[in-house]
Amino acid sequence: MKVLFLDQSGQLGGAELSLTDVAKHFRDQGLVYLFEDGPFAAKLTAERVPCKVLQRPRLSISKDSGLLQGLLSIRQLLPLVGEVVKTAQTYDVIYANTQKALVVGAIASILARKPLVYHLRDILSAEHFSQMNRRVAITLANMCATLVIANSQATRQAFMDAGGSPQRIKVVYNGFEPDQYQGQPPLRTVLQQQHAIQEGFWIGHFSRFSPWKGQHVLVDALQYLGEEAQVLLVGKALFGEDDYVQFLQAKMQDYGLQDRVHFLGFRSDIPALMASCDLVAHTSTSPEPFGRVIIEAMLAGCPVVAAKAGGVTELIEHGKTGWLCPPNNPQKLAQMIGECQRQPQLRQQIADQARVQASQTFSLEHTNQTISGLLQQHVRRSTSS
Repeated sequence: MKVLFLDQSGQLGGAELSLTDVAKHFRDQGLVYLFEDGPFAAKLTAERVPCKVLQRPRLSISKDSGLLQGLLSIRQLLPLVGEVVKTAQTYDVIYANTQKALVVGAIASILARKPLVYHLRDILSAEHFSQMNRRVAITLANMCATLVIANSQATRQAFMDAGGSPQRIKVVYNGFEPDQYQGQPPLRTVLQQQHAIQEGFWIGHFSRFSPWKGQHVLVDALQYLGEEAQVLLVGKALFGEDDYVQFLQAKMQDYGLQDRVHFLGFRSDIPALMASCDLVAHTSTSPEPFGRVIIEAMLAGCPVVAAKAGGVTELIEHGKTGWLCPPNNPQKLAQMIGECQRQPQLRQQIADQARVQASQTFSLEHTNQTISGLLQQHVRRSTSS
């Protein structure tokens, strides 16, 4: 079975990392088509996954776009559609990994007469998307996709609440390879030397910089914690959100926390960094579709405090495999972090339980087998109809 994957981004976000794991399974019979060049293409090449970048102008439509901007973007889509239609002739299925990819893939699937699969990795709600974007996604998924794969029950529910067909959607959790995260040597000495991080209780935050990812919530919480608490912010602004980084830096200055908050930038050694932390904080202010960083921390043996919303509640059993905190509540977050800090034996016990559960529940091999089976089923159904 030959699969043509579509993704709009050249950057390496959670959706792109998860697609890489799926595309590796189909590397001998798959191709990833990207609408932009960037680190994602380099990642795919390093993983020996065939990819091609469509050298076209950047699509102007965004998650909060209105009707007028959406209509104006149609002219940009047509060359992309033409390229995809041409390539899709030799593939069995078109697999759209993002919303812009869905728009292109839906039109291309009709013209090329190929089944379309949409991997939904977003919560389709007003907190994340404009009404026009939600309507387009639901309409195209209902009309064109033979299968919608959701990365959590929360994502599936939001899809149906927005009008999506419950008959089309299946939940398949993201998969991981435990060996990539376990047994990593901590980097505390190196980080102390390179970033002047004081010894103490290290709290890691791993995410792109964006207001809804909530780095500011952790900075706010830090003012209620003792001097030994140090925050490591790993990531960068990917989608024109550099103003948010400046906002965080100004907040640090206001609180006098500039010596306790450390910007480590984009890193490729995430497992080793997580192994260096005493705790990982997840602080999204809006419901998270899945929460990839949570499973990564579990596999790395680092306990997690996470925002209790969306797909996150499916990943953590509060008090047994991690802690769940009300979103956007710095004081409660500080209280939970303080309790974790004072109970090292409990932290270790929970980290051990979380590692076992994550290894068993979020196996990449199982995820890829499930997706492969679903694709084969829907390709057979399409060719027989």
